[in-house]
Amino acid sequence: MTTPITLEERYHDVKARIAHAAERALAGPDSVILVAVTKYAEPEQIRKLVELGQIDFGENRVQTLIQRVAMIDEFVGRHRTLSTDRDVNVPPKVRWHMIGPLQRNKIRKVIDLVQLIHSIDTLRIAEDLQVAVMKQDEPVDVLIQVNASGERGKHGLTLPAALHVAELIDTMVHLRLRGIMTMAPYSENPEEARPTFERGRELFDEIKQAGIGGKTFNILSMGMSGDYEVAIEEGANVVRIGSAIFGQTQRVAQPTASRSA
Repeated sequence: MTTPITLEERYHDVKARIAHAAERALAGPDSVILVAVTKYAEPEQIRKLVELGQIDFGENRVQTLIQRVAMIDEFVGRHRTLSTDRDVNVPPKVRWHMIGPLQRNKIRKVIDLVQLIHSIDTLRIAEDLQVAVMKQDEPVDVLIQVNASGERGKHGLTLPAALHVAELIDTMVHLRLRGIMTMAPYSENPEEARPTFERGRELFDEIKQAGIGGKTFNILSMGMSGDYEVAIEEGANVVRIGSAIFGQTQRVAQPTASRSA
């Protein structure tokens, strides 16, 4: 198989692999949402991906998120008004996801910009978010971040604590608990991530069976560039992918706890 070289080739390769993994999981080809992680992407790469029809993007740094949202909103608006190019498929609106650790003093900067917050990893953050959005008409969609691998230093609730925190968040009228997010330890062998994803799926099922979150508790966000196919096989319906789309410049050394692409 020829290794994809261009951004467009890498993007379509990832989309095809997602569809095949979904088929192996006995799910529909459109059952998995791809969140393109833009942490190390260049602005022109993000704009190109929007032209290819990509809707969901993720960022883990608040200041960068603010800049990206403004840039892409302007690009989409201008393109919708001026472009007659039939070869592009710019969506009417791009959805942004906050996938990195959320600091308490930056909550208010995020809530109006994102579709989904993946990284609620303490009850205190959930409580502060609840207070910050009290005057909004619609609740904010959130995932609880779980350390399903037990890896030291990684963000996320422990498995025993997650069910209790999920119950408490479910009582917060201004938050809507949509599911869980977890990350596997980095490995060159994707199969080594499978036990972590199995535990994540088991916790997701346990929370769902307990009736927490109701009918809208339906998101299992697992899998990144090196292991997303295994994650989908284990039940993930949201994957967060950076370097497999944007290229090897994404492979910059990061602290274990902040790895999100």
